[in-house]
Amino acid sequence: MNDTDRDARLRRYWDKQSDSYDRQMAFFDRRFFGESRSWVCGQARGDTLEVAIGTGRNLRFYPDDARLTGIEWSPAMLAIARRQASALGVQVDLREGDAQALDFPDGSFDTVVCTFSLCAIPDDRRAIAEMVRVLRPGGLLLLADHVAASIWPVRVLQRLVELVTVPMGGEHFLRRPILRLPEHGLTVERHDRFKLGFVERLAARKPAA
Repeated sequence: MNDTDRDARLRRYWDKQSDSYDRQMAFFDRRFFGESRSWVCGQARGDTLEVAIGTGRNLRFYPDDARLTGIEWSPAMLAIARRQASALGVQVDLREGDAQALDFPDGSFDTVVCTFSLCAIPDDRRAIAEMVRVLRPGGLLLLADHVAASIWPVRVLQRLVELVTVPMGGEHFLRRPILRLPEHGLTVERHDRFKLGFVERLAARKPAA
């Protein structure tokens, strides 16, 4: 299967998951992720891009002065995000797009956000490179995700889970986005890892020009 066919299949998968996605994520937010969404989104400033905005679960957590753009490759999820934005009265430019090839010029945003989505983006390395590219010099990258746990028995379990989740929906459990950041020269300013290292969130600064 080539990349185009793979991406189309995964997009259809997430379209089918859209109606139940918020119920599923509400459980994980309560049990595992805690206040990670508010921790991440509360730091956004200026022109802000949320990559893989999904159904808009983060919209309520942004500061009022953040000028927000969101991209999502699942049309069904994007439709829910639009309804969520309308219900909350949040001004956001919502667009269909691919995290692996962001349709924005270099240095377009002061802040780039991605929460609990790099785990399911086929090429996470390419997606991170794109996020850094569209950040302005001195801009802030804000990430949260479930990652490879810090203790080996949990990592073994995660590897077993991936035998099902990767073929089915492209969801990975052994990635750690923080390990990709040094190659882009980003400096991690804030960092938390908890729940046996299974959840990680960070704020990383792009070098100033």
